[in-house]
Amino acid sequence: MKKPFALKRRITQILGGALITAAVSTMLIVPAASAQERDSFKIAWSIYAGWIPWKYVDESGIMKKWADKYGIEVEIVQINDYIESINQYTAGEFDGVVATSMDALSIPSAGGVDTTALIVGDYSNGNDGLVMKGSSDIKDLKGEQVNLVELSVSHYLLARALDSVGMSERDVTVVNTGDADIVAAFSTDGVKNVVTWNPLLADVLEMPSANGVFDSSQIPGHIKDLTIVNTQTLAENPALGKALVGAWFELMAEMSTDSEAGQEARAFLGEASGTDQAGYEAQLAGMKMFWEPKDAIAFISSDQAIEAMDSVREFSYQKGLLGEGASSADFVGISFPGGKTLGDSANIKLRFDPAYMQMAADDAL
Repeated sequence: MKKPFALKRRITQILGGALITAAVSTMLIVPAASAQERDSFKIAWSIYAGWIPWKYVDESGIMKKWADKYGIEVEIVQINDYIESINQYTAGEFDGVVATSMDALSIPSAGGVDTTALIVGDYSNGNDGLVMKGSSDIKDLKGEQVNLVELSVSHYLLARALDSVGMSERDVTVVNTGDADIVAAFSTDGVKNVVTWNPLLADVLEMPSANGVFDSSQIPGHIKDLTIVNTQTLAENPALGKALVGAWFELMAEMSTDSEAGQEARAFLGEASGTDQAGYEAQLAGMKMFWEPKDAIAFISSDQAIEAMDSVREFSYQKGLLGEGASSADFVGISFPGGKTLGDSANIKLRFDPAYMQMAADDAL
């Protein structure tokens, strides 16, 4: 099996007042991508196991087939810098982008861009984890350093791990460490505790005295991978939602089987992500994939999903990720199916709207 490379993902940066102002100003000066009915759209994606299927959707012709069905063109664009792709979406340069739920909330939504989670693709179910060297007791972290990518979902997972044993971040010292350096750092005597994601997590766990003590399977639904789109663009161009959802779930139906088509897709995606079919399937094993739209709808309509998002927004507020103007976690409103909301119902900026996935579930696309 070829060595998987570090799949960069989910590195949340604080959008300070200046950056938010610049993004919003850009959207005011230049007509937003969503300002009219159109027939051409751009969607950005970055490499991670749960998002790289967009590459296959594009290159296999599945996207073109669905776009042609609705008389539109959809350009699928790979952006190597994950956060930059979300910043460009926030500034109106793309109609949609892939993002975790935490980053969807803390960047475009907190920046005032009304955003819809069009596709809920999966959640991390073991792909993110806390590893300790020489101990398997989280309580032994008291007074210790923990290396991770600060303000990423690794930081969030650490907070949940500490909370599980009645501790808090005040009990440890977080050391900001780039994802490219995590594995090498853990191999040194000076680093005893790290939080990271696969395939880096698998590399760390193979080292002597490494103990996986907490992972994302213990907080199911908290780290969600989404395809988000501009809400106004979607409202004015329903063909975009139909084409994207139709193309995505056509591929999911193939990828979930051991058919020749399914294996071909997984082999392609393994090669595209720097590993092989087995390596890619190992990463999929650490995720709860929503192969069918009905499963994604059931999850995002559940109390579990709302409780998970409530935890994420509280963390985001505590870390200043909702911007300087946020006086509480309620600053940004979040809506869910069935009229349920979190936060300010007069300022809904993140919407988990299953309408298009329901069309796919009903075979109505």
